[in-house]
Amino acid sequence: MNYSRFITTVSAARKASPIRLLTELMQKSPPSLISLAGGAPNPNVFPFKRATVAIAHGTAVEIGEDLMKRALQYSASAGIPELLSWLKAFQQNLHNPPTANYSPEQGQMEVCVTTGSQEGLCKVFEMLINPGDNILLDAPTYSGTLAALRPLGCNIINVPSDQHGIIPKALKEILSTWSSEDVKNHSHHLPKFLYTIPNGCNPTGNSLTAERKKEIYQLARKYDFLIIEDDPYYFLQFEKPWAPTFLSMDVDGRVIRTDSFSKILSSGLRIGFLTGPKPLIDRVILHIQVSTMHTSTFTQIMISQLLHQWGEKGFLEHIDRVVEFYRTQRDAMLIAADKWLKDLAEWYPPAAGMFLWIKIKGVSDTQQLIMEKALQKEVLLVPGGAFNIDSSEPSSYVRASFSLSSPAQMDLVSKIFLNSYQDSFSHN
Repeated sequence: MNYSRFITTVSAARKASPIRLLTELMQKSPPSLISLAGGAPNPNVFPFKRATVAIAHGTAVEIGEDLMKRALQYSASAGIPELLSWLKAFQQNLHNPPTANYSPEQGQMEVCVTTGSQEGLCKVFEMLINPGDNILLDAPTYSGTLAALRPLGCNIINVPSDQHGIIPKALKEILSTWSSEDVKNHSHHLPKFLYTIPNGCNPTGNSLTAERKKEIYQLARKYDFLIIEDDPYYFLQFEKPWAPTFLSMDVDGRVIRTDSFSKILSSGLRIGFLTGPKPLIDRVILHIQVSTMHTSTFTQIMISQLLHQWGEKGFLEHIDRVVEFYRTQRDAMLIAADKWLKDLAEWYPPAAGMFLWIKIKGVSDTQQLIMEKALQKEVLLVPGGAFNIDSSEPSSYVRASFSLSSPAQMDLVSKIFLNSYQDSFSHN
């Protein structure tokens, strides 16, 4: 693939930081190397000496004095080597991407660690979007994505979706605006990429079917656009087998995938990872070199120690326990909604994630209902407008998260929401 046509002028102008390259060279060198090159502080003056982290299912993670010196020091911008090698092997075993054995120019699969998947997403957007570029996404979608896209000046084209995600027929119709000549001539008006959250979408809970993914991927090949597969809820799918990913069908090297440990290991440790074609991931790493420099070495070592202790088998067993918890939470949310809200609202049971997307009948915009009526009764949900491309557009939906509340609290919230709904109508 010719990646140069996707990359912005700013991204194309990025060059490797000589000091960052020296840091990486020093870390690969034998202990006998005497270096006066790096600007790294001496770890002997740091007050933190060792740490023991108790683990729920496994032995404690021990970070002794030598490892702690490394954990407190600068590290490679792409991620620490032992975490990167674990993640690469894991992605290959889990998704079996066709690009794993490609040459770098062909779009060989590459991985880099990011400070949460949000950092990876923002840097991907900034690498790809020039003002005026067309991009495709299925809204309602994650408000953080919309907030990252809006200042970049792109034209966001909304692709219709239903409870099974993007509707390929609707996408095909939108794409028919462009001719085969446009594709052949690489018209700058062609959409640069399609962004989607394929599993347990935030806020809708929608999950794309395997069949639809295949159709969408073929359209991406036909119209030569990239696919950004933002998949933070991949590990929160309630049914097995898990849906095949866009990465697993990527014969061209046109998929950039974001994964996150936030929902399954810790949201505060800020560890995510990007997987995609090496020419594009390398551009993101160049951006990391001059922005965050690297994700916290300490948190990378902590997670790496745990993953190596568990192995893939132990990690997937942990995922099963997490999924079991969220499945129980989802079921409790559905029971509460069914008990109190079935006459005033409609919804689809989510197949993944942590959200129930509720359409309120007879209400054109839920903003006032949530931010005034429900809030007065000390109940908070998110009005659906927050997830629209234009957040001032009215929405008859609300998003309810079932991650933190107990079944009794979900029941109470649903009951209070019913009262708020009835109050708003009695005052009209």
